[in-house]
Amino acid sequence: MKTISRDELRLLLKSSEDYLLINVLGFSHFQDKHIPGSVNIPVDDAEFVNRVEGKVGSKARKIVVYCGSSECPASTIAAKKLDEVGFTNVHTYLGGVVDWEKAGLPLERAMAAATV
Repeated sequence: MKTISRDELRLLLKSSEDYLLINVLGFSHFQDKHIPGSVNIPVDDAEFVNRVEGKVGSKARKIVVYCGSSECPASTIAAKKLDEVGFTNVHTYLGGVVDWEKAGLPLERAMAAATV
């Protein structure tokens, strides 16, 4: 399994390199906070692999998966699932949202629905 550090990910986000950043947690976690530019494809979705395939277009495209923290196994599980079906450029950001936030880096949050 290939890993990517916080600093490497930060540089990737600023680069013009072609990649897809995937938050593999459930929708409510993604809505709460996520790394800017990421898409949400939960690893526990029965269609996880198919949804990733639909987003990337090529199994050779660089993919970075992440979850909540280094204690969360979801990103490792996601990377293994993708490796098993032939994706060749999958990286795991093990620190996840917690590491990103601790470093003071920006996070996006979903807008809360207005209540009437």
